Amino acid sequence: MHLRSYSRIALRHWLNYSGLIQRQSPRTARCFHATAKALVIKPFLLADIGEGIRECEIIQWFVEPEARVEEWDKLCEVQSDKASVEITSRFAGVIKKLHYEAGEMAKVGKPLVDIDIQGEIKQEDLAAVTEGEESQIQAEDTEARVPEAEPAPETPAMEEEAPSPPKGKHASLATPAVRHLTKELDVNIEDVQGTGRDGRVLKEDVYQYAKHRDTTPSTPSKQPTTPGQQTETITPLSTTQHQMFKTMTKSLSIPHFLYAQELDLITLSSLRHRLNKSLSLTPQNGISKLSFLPFIIKAVSMTLAQYPILNARVDTDPKTTKPTLVYRSQHNIGIAMDTPSGLLVPVIKDAASLSILDIAAKISRLQSLASESRLSSADLSSGTITVSNIGSIGGTYVSPVIVEREVAILGIGKVRSVPAFNEEGTVVRKEVCNFSWSADHRVIDGATMARAAEMVRGFVEGVEGMGIHLR
Repeated sequence: MHLRSYSRIALRHWLNYSGLIQRQSPRTARCFHATAKALVIKPFLLADIGEGIRECEIIQWFVEPEARVEEWDKLCEVQSDKASVEITSRFAGVIKKLHYEAGEMAKVGKPLVDIDIQGEIKQEDLAAVTEGEESQIQAEDTEARVPEAEPAPETPAMEEEAPSPPKGKHASLATPAVRHLTKELDVNIEDVQGTGRDGRVLKEDVYQYAKHRDTTPSTPSKQPTTPGQQTETITPLSTTQHQMFKTMTKSLSIPHFLYAQELDLITLSSLRHRLNKSLSLTPQNGISKLSFLPFIIKAVSMTLAQYPILNARVDTDPKTTKPTLVYRSQHNIGIAMDTPSGLLVPVIKDAASLSILDIAAKISRLQSLASESRLSSADLSSGTITVSNIGSIGGTYVSPVIVEREVAILGIGKVRSVPAFNEEGTVVRKEVCNFSWSADHRVIDGATMARAAEMVRGFVEGVEGMGIHLR
């Protein structure tokens, strides 16, 4: 026996002795591959990302089967009704199975991927040893048992065309920039043949596909559209629209009632003007200009201290299945924002402990992240009440929809200057704004909402007295 063959078999005996591979009887040793006990298939579960979310949509995969990952490598990007989150691996190993395709809904607590966790003996090293020995054994057996065959007559070889990989196989590995380009050009990424590494779809592939599609004459329909005839185009919902569809469907199962009032912001406008002159010379916390919103958010937080029911949520007692109210200590105020991805509601955490300048800095940070679609799950979770400043876009009145797991929401209309009579009967200029409250009528009555709304009005219209209550 050659020395090289001897060393391989000796190593195999050592692996058997050490328990790293299963022992096999002589009768079956040549029929089955050895399996390393050091290798374990580990299901990677989709963790709970908070806010009672039970499922997420798989936006894209960063890995594929048989790819090696290290600890903290990115596995995939998922989208909940709050935000998109990148899931990272907690283990090092080899991806064996993806349990979902891009676009499918993954259940929280269920396996996301299967990872082959590797021990001290690497899979490729063990495979080289076992495969090398088995190939040699099979070769020796073949030489001993099979007589030399007569050469077969030559036949012309049939030319076989190598099958091309299926289109879109690695579409889930495309970069966000490529996905954005497909939306601009109205291209289904699953139809594009990728030419990048491992079949990834590149920008050039998308451009080439769109060019070919646009230059290829389309098949005429059997019933051509006549001038003036109505046509319909069916398009799937975007990820954000899909999540909003589900969230708003649940929200509208809550019995709402609307309470609206008109506020005069002339005093607040004057104070804001003076503060902005000072901040333009000496910015603080990175803020050189204040809007109305930080003052309003602070006024809402101060009101929640007196009316904590507006900061509560409705739940069900697991023992009695009866409805309960859960009062929450922190005022985590969500602010509705119009982003490139659609409507999102980032949250200002613990507003009661923040100054007006602190709140302004938080808003600025969240707006900057939202404009770049970089809001994290933490930025969008744990809200207790929501403020929607729709007036910054336009609109005088609004009927806001309560966010699930909350009991109230405030909608702010556009600030406008109007002539009005003061208490002396003189015509004066006022800067009025409509505040529209929606509340959960199962737990909040109209009188409670009216009193709380009037307290907010008192803080906003008498903003100079707000300082008495600041900590």
